[in-house]
Amino acid sequence: MTAQRELPVWRSLLFVPVNVEKFVEKAPQVGADALQLDLEDSIGPADKDSARKIAPDVARRLNEDGHEIVVRINRPWRLAVRDLEAVVTPNVTAVSCPKVDSAAHVQALSETIAELEVERGMAEGSVKMILLVETAEGFLRLEEIAKADPRVVAMSLGSEDFGLSMAMVADPETLYMPKQMLVAAANAGGVLPMGFVGSIAEFRDEDRFREIVRRSKRLGLRGASCIHPTQVRICNEEFGPTEEEVASAKRVVEAYDKALAEGRGSIVVDGKMVDIPIAIRAKQIVRLHQAIQARIAARK
Repeated sequence: MTAQRELPVWRSLLFVPVNVEKFVEKAPQVGADALQLDLEDSIGPADKDSARKIAPDVARRLNEDGHEIVVRINRPWRLAVRDLEAVVTPNVTAVSCPKVDSAAHVQALSETIAELEVERGMAEGSVKMILLVETAEGFLRLEEIAKADPRVVAMSLGSEDFGLSMAMVADPETLYMPKQMLVAAANAGGVLPMGFVGSIAEFRDEDRFREIVRRSKRLGLRGASCIHPTQVRICNEEFGPTEEEVASAKRVVEAYDKALAEGRGSIVVDGKMVDIPIAIRAKQIVRLHQAIQARIAARK
């Protein structure tokens, strides 16, 4: 059984094109759990170098203003190394690594990050990794990828690129099984499963997007990247526990702890049987709520 470890609370990671100042300025107002500076898809080939040069300063500005920073790097190895050389700093919590297709790929990236941490006097393991699996080859290695390196704290299956790799339409029906496999692999590896059972491009129809997020949460996904402020608001609402869920969880925790002290292993709370798995789930809900409240308080 994989040992439990503390994972980030990332209901929403807002993509921010690092070279578009108006988006950089507006990003802190959106309320995302983390800001994901993008050096990959939103940056054209001709602008990669200039975007990379300004990324460290953008990360510093936003991080000093109290925001958690993730940077999505590029996949081609020469670009990836240059990106890491630019962004591995104390202002960056994690790098998001696209098109990961093997454990060896993860380990090579981690080794590069480690070398940069040593050079820059940073604590070993300071910069974490989010893994994006986006190909059929990577999908067949989900479990080994999830367990590849201690830096890995989250992973996702990129819907559109994965659909392209599989020559399939990326929709809730076709993605259900692959996303379920992602959730299983992530939990087996002790990392955060992220993403939608659907497409990140869905944001204009708020009701449809909200249902996609609710379905994703039921499947076990716990947060997602966002391309629009509307998505951030809905992800924060839906991936976070409701007031009713928190109140119920607190009642379960209190009653179950009391029952354990009295030597009982199962009880009834609010008309429902509660045993160890349900009590553990209730404690997870309470901890998640506390972490979210702490983040909100820190930004005031």
